[in-house]
Amino acid sequence: MFAAGTDTTFITLDWAMTELLMNPQAMEKAQKEVRSILGERRVVAESDLHQLEYMRAVIKEIFRLHPQVPVLVPRESMEDVVIEGYRIPAKTRFFVNAWAIGRDPESWEDPNAFKPERFLGSDIDYRGQDFELIPFGAGRRGCPAITFATAVVELALAQLLYIFVWELPPGITAKDLDLTEVFGISMHRREHLHVVAKPYFP
Repeated sequence: MFAAGTDTTFITLDWAMTELLMNPQAMEKAQKEVRSILGERRVVAESDLHQLEYMRAVIKEIFRLHPQVPVLVPRESMEDVVIEGYRIPAKTRFFVNAWAIGRDPESWEDPNAFKPERFLGSDIDYRGQDFELIPFGAGRRGCPAITFATAVVELALAQLLYIFVWELPPGITAKDLDLTEVFGISMHRREHLHVVAKPYFP
């Protein structure tokens, strides 16, 4: 469980930094929000997180576009059932493709674009009640550490956004970043992210 938790947390943060570096306006907006809340206090507290509305929208957008686990824990039907005209016999095993759900054009406008703003003022949540966004699964098979994992990601990203000015290395542009995904139990980027981190002093 500890290995799964650190791997998926790293994957989420890696995708978040990649998308923010590719979308400098979103990076600027997220950093401005974090820095305005913290002021000269250099350490993010858990009590700050509820105020970071835009940063939390960024995280939701990462969960949508780049779910840590693309295919959720398998389910098995307990009885014969008909869904949308399809007969599913009892004992049928099926998989939920969270990656495809997050890019479904019937649920999301411009589904392949990184747009954290889509979650501002939205009630859509990732805790298993809104089935268009289920990076942690839902119901009995949902991730048991969802609250802890979310807090860790929010605290880490907020701290990274506050304490550093982030840039791509000289000669590298956003178009040069390889976004190829490696599919497996978890889904990370094929290439490592190389960045320049400069200390930020308020």
